[in-house]
Amino acid sequence: MTWHTHWDARPGWLNTASYGLPPRTAYTELQTVLDQWRHGSSDWKPWDTSVTRARTAFAHLIGAPPTDITISSTASQINSAIATALPPRARVLVPDIEFTSNVFPWAMAADVHTAPAAHLADHITPDTTAVAFSLVQSATGELAPLTDILHAARTHDTLVIADASQACGWLPITLDGIDALVCAAYKWLMAPRGAAFGYLSPRLRRRMRPIAANWYSAPDPDTAFYGMPPRLADDARAFDLSPAWFCYVGAAPALELLTTLGIDAIHTHNLTLANHVRTGLGLPPGDTPILSLQADPQRLTAAGITAATRAGRARLSFHAYNTLADADRALEALT
Repeated sequence: MTWHTHWDARPGWLNTASYGLPPRTAYTELQTVLDQWRHGSSDWKPWDTSVTRARTAFAHLIGAPPTDITISSTASQINSAIATALPPRARVLVPDIEFTSNVFPWAMAADVHTAPAAHLADHITPDTTAVAFSLVQSATGELAPLTDILHAARTHDTLVIADASQACGWLPITLDGIDALVCAAYKWLMAPRGAAFGYLSPRLRRRMRPIAANWYSAPDPDTAFYGMPPRLADDARAFDLSPAWFCYVGAAPALELLTTLGIDAIHTHNLTLANHVRTGLGLPPGDTPILSLQADPQRLTAAGITAATRAGRARLSFHAYNTLADADRALEALT
Protein backbone atom coordinates (compact mmCIF):
# COMPACT_ATOMS: atom_id res chain seq x y z
CA MET A 1 0.00 0.00 0.00
CA THR A 2 1.56 3.31 -1.12
CA TRP A 3 -1.02 5.61 0.41
CA HIS A 4 1.57 7.14 2.71
CA THR A 5 3.06 8.95 -0.29
CA HIS A 6 0.10 11.36 -0.17
CA TRP A 7 1.37 12.62 3.21
CA ASP A 8 4.57 13.88 4.79
CA ALA A 9 3.96 12.03 8.04
CA ARG A 10 6.90 11.51 10.36
CA PRO A 11 7.51 7.79 11.02
CA GLY A 12 5.95 6.71 14.29
CA TRP A 13 3.01 9.13 14.33
CA LEU A 14 0.31 7.03 15.98
CA ASN A 15 -1.84 9.81 17.39
CA THR A 16 -4.63 10.46 14.89
CA ALA A 17 -7.17 10.10 17.69
CA SER A 18 -5.73 13.40 18.96
CA TYR A 19 -5.33 15.08 15.58
CA GLY A 20 -4.86 13.91 12.02
CA LEU A 21 -2.09 14.91 9.65
CA PRO A 22 -3.04 16.76 6.46
CA PRO A 23 -2.41 15.20 3.08
CA ARG A 24 0.04 17.15 0.96
CA THR A 25 -2.76 18.49 -1.27
CA ALA A 26 -4.52 20.01 1.75
CA TYR A 27 -1.34 21.56 3.10
CA THR A 28 -0.45 23.01 -0.32
CA GLU A 29 -3.90 24.51 -0.91
CA LEU A 30 -3.91 26.05 2.54
CA GLN A 31 -0.45 27.55 2.10
CA THR A 32 -1.50 29.05 -1.24
CA VAL A 33 -4.52 30.71 0.34
CA LEU A 34 -2.54 31.94 3.34
CA ASP A 35 -0.14 33.57 0.89
CA GLN A 36 -3.09 35.21 -0.88
CA TRP A 37 -4.33 36.49 2.47
CA ARG A 38 -0.86 37.77 3.31
CA HIS A 39 -0.61 39.82 0.13
CA GLY A 40 -4.28 40.67 -0.43
CA SER A 41 -4.14 38.99 -3.83
CA SER A 42 -7.54 37.26 -3.77
CA ASP A 43 -11.18 37.89 -3.01
CA TRP A 44 -12.75 35.65 -0.33
CA LYS A 45 -15.18 34.01 -2.72
CA PRO A 46 -12.70 31.48 -4.13
CA TRP A 47 -11.92 30.46 -0.55
CA ASP A 48 -15.63 30.05 0.14
CA THR A 49 -15.97 27.41 -2.59
CA SER A 50 -14.01 25.11 -0.26
CA VAL A 51 -17.01 25.05 2.08
CA THR A 52 -19.21 23.60 -0.66
CA ARG A 53 -16.51 21.10 -1.62
CA ALA A 54 -16.04 19.98 1.98
CA ARG A 55 -19.79 19.74 2.66
CA THR A 56 -20.26 17.63 -0.47
CA ALA A 57 -17.35 15.33 0.36
CA PHE A 58 -18.55 14.81 3.93
CA ALA A 59 -22.05 14.02 2.69
CA HIS A 60 -20.57 11.45 0.32
CA LEU A 61 -18.55 9.84 3.13
CA ILE A 62 -21.63 9.21 5.28
CA GLY A 63 -24.15 8.62 2.49
CA ALA A 64 -26.28 11.72 3.01
CA PRO A 65 -27.53 14.49 0.70
CA PRO A 66 -25.44 17.69 1.05
CA THR A 67 -28.68 19.52 1.91
CA ASP A 68 -28.82 17.55 5.18
CA ILE A 69 -25.32 18.69 6.24
CA THR A 70 -24.61 21.75 8.38
CA ILE A 71 -21.14 23.21 8.88
CA SER A 72 -19.69 24.65 12.05
CA SER A 73 -16.44 25.09 13.94
CA THR A 74 -16.95 22.62 16.80
CA ALA A 75 -19.01 19.54 17.56
CA SER A 76 -20.29 21.06 20.81
CA GLN A 77 -21.78 24.05 18.94
CA ILE A 78 -23.74 21.73 16.65
CA ASN A 79 -24.90 19.76 19.68
CA SER A 80 -26.04 22.99 21.34
CA ALA A 81 -28.20 23.76 18.32
CA ILE A 82 -29.59 20.21 18.33
CA ALA A 83 -30.47 20.67 22.01
CA THR A 84 -33.07 23.27 20.98
CA ALA A 85 -35.13 20.36 19.62
CA LEU A 86 -35.60 18.97 23.13
CA PRO A 87 -38.90 19.69 24.89
CA PRO A 88 -39.07 20.99 28.46
CA ARG A 89 -38.06 18.39 31.08
CA ALA A 90 -36.45 16.23 28.42
CA ARG A 91 -34.42 13.21 29.54
CA VAL A 92 -31.19 12.54 27.67
CA LEU A 93 -29.24 9.31 28.12
CA VAL A 94 -25.45 9.36 27.67
CA PRO A 95 -22.66 6.87 28.43
CA ASP A 96 -21.20 7.13 31.91
CA ILE A 97 -17.79 7.82 30.35
CA GLU A 98 -18.27 10.20 27.43
CA PHE A 99 -16.34 13.16 26.03
CA THR A 100 -17.72 16.34 27.55
CA SER A 101 -18.55 17.99 24.20
CA ASN A 102 -21.25 15.32 23.92
CA VAL A 103 -22.40 15.75 27.53
CA PHE A 104 -22.30 19.42 28.54
CA PRO A 105 -24.69 20.67 25.80
CA TRP A 106 -27.35 18.22 27.00
CA ALA A 107 -26.73 19.05 30.66
CA MET A 108 -27.50 22.71 29.87
CA ALA A 109 -30.84 21.83 28.28
CA ALA A 110 -32.18 18.62 29.82
CA ASP A 111 -32.09 16.08 32.61
CA VAL A 112 -29.08 13.89 31.84
CA HIS A 113 -28.88 10.23 32.86
CA THR A 114 -25.91 7.90 32.41
CA ALA A 115 -25.37 4.20 31.82
CA PRO A 116 -22.43 2.00 30.79
CA ALA A 117 -21.77 2.44 27.08
CA ALA A 118 -22.00 -1.29 26.36
CA HIS A 119 -25.49 -1.44 27.93
CA LEU A 120 -26.88 1.90 26.77
CA ALA A 121 -29.74 0.26 24.86
CA ASP A 122 -30.98 -1.46 28.02
CA HIS A 123 -31.53 1.93 29.67
CA ILE A 124 -33.61 3.49 26.88
CA THR A 125 -37.19 3.71 28.14
CA PRO A 126 -40.43 5.44 27.06
CA ASP A 127 -39.24 8.43 29.13
CA THR A 128 -35.96 8.79 27.21
CA THR A 129 -36.26 11.78 24.88
CA ALA A 130 -32.83 11.33 23.28
CA VAL A 131 -29.78 9.11 23.51
CA ALA A 132 -26.42 10.75 22.75
CA PHE A 133 -23.21 8.73 22.42
CA SER A 134 -19.95 8.40 20.51
CA LEU A 135 -19.83 5.81 17.73
CA VAL A 136 -16.23 5.20 18.82
CA GLN A 137 -15.13 5.89 22.39
CA SER A 138 -12.20 8.30 22.37
CA ALA A 139 -10.14 6.77 25.21
CA THR A 140 -10.51 3.07 24.39
CA GLY A 141 -11.60 2.96 20.75
CA GLU A 142 -14.54 0.72 21.60
CA LEU A 143 -17.43 0.77 19.13
CA ALA A 144 -20.89 1.57 20.43
CA PRO A 145 -23.48 -1.23 20.18
CA LEU A 146 -25.27 0.74 17.48
CA THR A 147 -27.70 -1.94 16.33
CA ASP A 148 -29.01 -2.46 19.87
CA ILE A 149 -29.29 1.30 20.49
CA LEU A 150 -31.19 1.88 17.25
CA HIS A 151 -33.61 -0.96 17.98
CA ALA A 152 -34.38 0.34 21.47
CA ALA A 153 -34.67 3.93 20.22
CA ARG A 154 -37.17 2.94 17.51
CA THR A 155 -39.22 1.05 20.07
CA HIS A 156 -39.55 4.13 22.29
CA ASP A 157 -39.42 6.89 19.61
CA THR A 158 -36.19 8.21 21.11
CA LEU A 159 -33.98 10.64 19.19
CA VAL A 160 -30.57 9.17 18.29
CA ILE A 161 -27.65 11.61 18.36
CA ALA A 162 -24.27 10.13 17.45
CA ASP A 163 -20.85 11.76 17.74
CA ALA A 164 -18.63 10.48 14.93
CA SER A 165 -15.49 12.51 15.66
CA GLN A 166 -13.52 9.28 16.26
CA ALA A 167 -15.31 7.37 13.50
CA CYS A 168 -15.69 9.46 10.33
CA GLY A 169 -12.68 8.90 8.11
CA TRP A 170 -12.15 5.19 8.81
CA LEU A 171 -15.44 3.58 9.88
CA PRO A 172 -18.15 2.90 7.26
CA ILE A 173 -21.29 4.65 8.52
CA THR A 174 -24.95 4.00 7.78
CA LEU A 175 -27.39 6.72 8.81
CA ASP A 176 -30.52 4.56 9.01
CA GLY A 177 -32.21 5.38 12.31
CA ILE A 178 -29.79 8.19 13.24
CA ASP A 179 -31.37 11.63 13.71
CA ALA A 180 -28.12 13.59 14.07
CA LEU A 181 -24.49 12.76 13.45
CA VAL A 182 -21.87 15.28 14.58
CA CYS A 183 -18.19 15.26 13.67
CA ALA A 184 -15.21 17.43 14.54
CA ALA A 185 -13.04 17.21 11.43
CA TYR A 186 -9.53 17.62 12.84
CA LYS A 187 -9.02 13.97 13.75
CA TRP A 188 -9.66 11.18 11.23
CA LEU A 189 -10.84 13.66 8.56
CA MET A 190 -7.44 15.37 8.88
CA ALA A 191 -8.75 18.92 8.55
CA PRO A 192 -7.50 21.98 10.44
CA ARG A 193 -9.18 22.42 13.80
CA GLY A 194 -12.11 24.78 13.26
CA ALA A 195 -14.08 22.70 10.76
CA ALA A 196 -16.98 20.53 11.92
CA PHE A 197 -19.94 18.86 10.22
CA GLY A 198 -23.37 17.73 11.31
CA TYR A 199 -25.96 15.53 9.64
CA LEU A 200 -29.43 16.76 10.66
CA SER A 201 -32.37 14.61 9.64
CA PRO A 202 -35.45 16.42 8.31
CA ARG A 203 -37.57 15.20 11.25
CA LEU A 204 -35.03 16.62 13.70
CA ARG A 205 -34.67 19.96 11.88
CA ARG A 206 -38.39 20.59 12.18
CA ARG A 207 -37.95 20.66 15.97
CA MET A 208 -34.75 22.75 16.04
CA ARG A 209 -34.29 26.49 16.45
CA PRO A 210 -31.40 28.23 14.61
CA ILE A 211 -29.88 29.90 17.67
CA ALA A 212 -26.76 30.98 15.76
CA ALA A 213 -28.50 32.29 12.62
CA ASN A 214 -26.27 34.52 10.50
CA TRP A 215 -25.70 35.67 6.94
CA TYR A 216 -24.42 32.22 5.95
CA SER A 217 -27.71 30.64 7.05
CA ALA A 218 -29.60 32.40 4.26
CA PRO A 219 -30.72 30.71 1.03
CA ASP A 220 -28.29 32.95 -0.85
CA PRO A 221 -25.64 34.35 1.52
CA ASP A 222 -24.51 36.87 -1.13
CA THR A 223 -27.83 38.68 -0.73
CA ALA A 224 -28.03 38.46 3.07
CA PHE A 225 -25.42 40.96 4.22
CA TYR A 226 -27.84 43.48 5.74
CA GLY A 227 -31.19 44.02 7.34
CA MET A 228 -34.58 42.48 7.87
CA PRO A 229 -36.55 40.35 7.36
CA PRO A 230 -34.86 37.18 8.61
CA ARG A 231 -34.41 34.73 5.79
CA LEU A 232 -33.04 31.22 6.30
CA ALA A 233 -32.36 28.27 4.03
CA ASP A 234 -35.01 25.55 4.08
CA ASP A 235 -32.44 22.78 4.62
CA ALA A 236 -29.62 22.05 7.08
CA ARG A 237 -27.77 25.19 5.96
CA ALA A 238 -30.14 27.18 8.16
CA PHE A 239 -27.97 26.00 11.05
CA ASP A 240 -24.59 26.84 9.45
CA LEU A 241 -22.08 28.96 11.28
CA SER A 242 -20.26 31.57 9.25
CA PRO A 243 -17.31 29.44 8.11
CA ALA A 244 -13.71 29.82 9.17
CA TRP A 245 -12.57 29.80 5.54
CA PHE A 246 -8.99 28.66 5.97
CA CYS A 247 -10.11 25.62 7.96
CA TYR A 248 -12.35 24.56 5.09
CA VAL A 249 -9.66 25.29 2.52
CA GLY A 250 -7.67 22.59 4.30
CA ALA A 251 -10.67 20.34 4.91
CA ALA A 252 -11.93 20.07 1.33
CA PRO A 253 -8.91 18.33 -0.26
CA ALA A 254 -8.45 16.10 2.80
CA LEU A 255 -12.03 14.83 2.60
CA GLU A 256 -11.84 14.49 -1.16
CA LEU A 257 -8.78 12.26 -0.79
CA LEU A 258 -10.66 10.07 1.68
CA THR A 259 -13.49 9.63 -0.82
CA THR A 260 -10.93 8.73 -3.50
CA LEU A 261 -9.18 6.11 -1.36
CA GLY A 262 -12.52 4.76 -0.11
CA ILE A 263 -13.63 4.32 3.48
CA ASP A 264 -13.96 0.54 3.15
CA ALA A 265 -10.35 0.28 2.00
CA ILE A 266 -9.14 2.64 4.74
CA HIS A 267 -11.08 0.61 7.31
CA THR A 268 -9.29 -2.57 6.19
CA HIS A 269 -5.89 -0.87 6.11
CA ASN A 270 -6.22 0.66 9.58
CA LEU A 271 -7.46 -2.54 11.21
CA THR A 272 -4.73 -4.58 9.54
CA LEU A 273 -2.03 -2.43 11.14
CA ALA A 274 -3.69 -2.27 14.54
CA ASN A 275 -4.27 -6.03 14.57
CA HIS A 276 -0.66 -6.63 13.55
CA VAL A 277 0.31 -5.01 16.84
CA ARG A 278 -2.36 -6.91 18.76
CA THR A 279 -1.15 -10.22 17.35
CA GLY A 280 2.44 -9.40 18.24
CA LEU A 281 1.34 -8.69 21.81
CA GLY A 282 -0.64 -11.92 22.07
CA LEU A 283 -3.98 -10.10 22.03
CA PRO A 284 -7.06 -11.12 20.02
CA PRO A 285 -7.87 -9.11 16.88
CA GLY A 286 -10.07 -6.07 17.35
CA ASP A 287 -12.56 -4.00 15.36
CA THR A 288 -10.95 -0.59 15.93
CA PRO A 289 -7.67 1.07 14.88
CA ILE A 290 -7.36 2.58 18.38
CA LEU A 291 -5.36 0.55 20.89
CA SER A 292 -5.55 1.23 24.62
CA LEU A 293 -2.62 -0.46 26.35
CA GLN A 294 -0.69 -0.54 29.58
CA ALA A 295 2.67 0.76 28.39
CA ASP A 296 5.53 2.96 29.51
CA PRO A 297 5.16 6.30 27.65
CA GLN A 298 8.90 6.90 27.92
CA ARG A 299 9.65 3.68 26.03
CA LEU A 300 7.30 4.72 23.26
CA THR A 301 8.87 8.16 23.03
CA ALA A 302 12.38 6.70 23.01
CA ALA A 303 11.37 4.48 20.09
CA GLY A 304 10.11 7.48 18.12
CA ILE A 305 6.42 6.69 18.69
CA THR A 306 4.03 9.60 19.18
CA ALA A 307 0.94 8.44 21.05
CA ALA A 308 -1.41 9.81 23.71
CA THR A 309 -2.28 8.90 27.27
CA ARG A 310 -5.96 8.51 28.08
CA ALA A 311 -7.50 7.05 31.25
CA GLY A 312 -4.03 6.12 32.48
CA ARG A 313 -3.22 3.99 29.43
CA ALA A 314 -1.25 4.53 26.23
CA ARG A 315 -3.51 5.19 23.25
CA LEU A 316 -2.17 4.34 19.80
CA SER A 317 -4.18 5.02 16.64
CA PHE A 318 -3.50 3.95 13.04
CA HIS A 319 -4.70 5.78 9.95
CA ALA A 320 -4.23 5.80 6.18
CA TYR A 321 -0.76 7.38 6.28
CA ASN A 322 0.64 4.75 8.64
CA THR A 323 2.65 1.78 7.38
CA LEU A 324 3.69 -1.67 8.53
CA ALA A 325 6.98 -0.09 9.60
CA ASP A 326 5.03 2.09 12.07
CA ALA A 327 3.31 -1.00 13.48
CA ASP A 328 6.63 -2.85 13.81
CA ARG A 329 8.20 0.16 15.50
CA ALA A 330 5.35 0.17 18.03
CA LEU A 331 5.70 -3.56 18.61
CA GLU A 332 9.40 -3.25 19.27
CA ALA A 333 8.78 -0.54 21.84
CA LEU A 334 5.94 -2.43 23.52
CA THR A 335 7.79 -5.74 23.79
